[in-house]
Amino acid sequence: MVTALLTGTVFLAAGFVQGLTGFGSALVAIPLLSLLMDVKTAVPLCTLSGMVITSYLGWQLRDHLHWHRIRPLLLGSIPGVLAGVTLLKKVDSDVIRSGIGVLLITYSTYNLLVRPRPVNPGRFWAILAGFLTGAIGAAFSAGGPPVIIYTSMTSWKKDVIKATLTGFFVLNGVVTVTVHATSGITTSTVLGYFAVAAPCVLAGTMLGSRVYGRIRRDTYIRLIYWFLIAMGIMLVAG
Repeated sequence: MVTALLTGTVFLAAGFVQGLTGFGSALVAIPLLSLLMDVKTAVPLCTLSGMVITSYLGWQLRDHLHWHRIRPLLLGSIPGVLAGVTLLKKVDSDVIRSGIGVLLITYSTYNLLVRPRPVNPGRFWAILAGFLTGAIGAAFSAGGPPVIIYTSMTSWKKDVIKATLTGFFVLNGVVTVTVHATSGITTSTVLGYFAVAAPCVLAGTMLGSRVYGRIRRDTYIRLIYWFLIAMGIMLVAG
């Protein structure tokens, strides 16, 4: 009973973060859930709850979803996943994970201090961001930052940025949930916890979305950089 209550609280917070920023629920949930349950339960549980979040946000932002913005990210992510699996087998994952973390911290700190103008990277960079997201996600379960960085470099309105991230994560989540289900990772224990987590994560997402609606684009972009720094610190810390 206590574990279920704490799990619901964790997902309330995780939903709030992603409702506010468009990403980051796993950043909140996985470290805390690992204190309550086995990681093999926490990961598929977080993936299922992530689908609740992205489905809600996708519906909420449906007028700002543009397939032509999401498509090159997805095209790049497919070969990226294959490359990530190979990378995981042949390279010291701790070294690369730390390197990615340092890069995120450095890049985000620079943008917070200097605040450069948007550069609107082209289609090639979208495909590259998708590729890196697929590779890092497959190898280290931390694939979001390249796509997040790509969208933050554009001059898009904040609703378009959030909608593009959400659309990409919805489709990527469908693939992940399917793989988890067919491989037996999603167990009855996971589904039991999900019954508790789903209403909590939805409530948190709705609350975060309400706060998001009251902030300006520049504040939103700064929030993205702060969360990327947090991701970087977590990667470096392992």
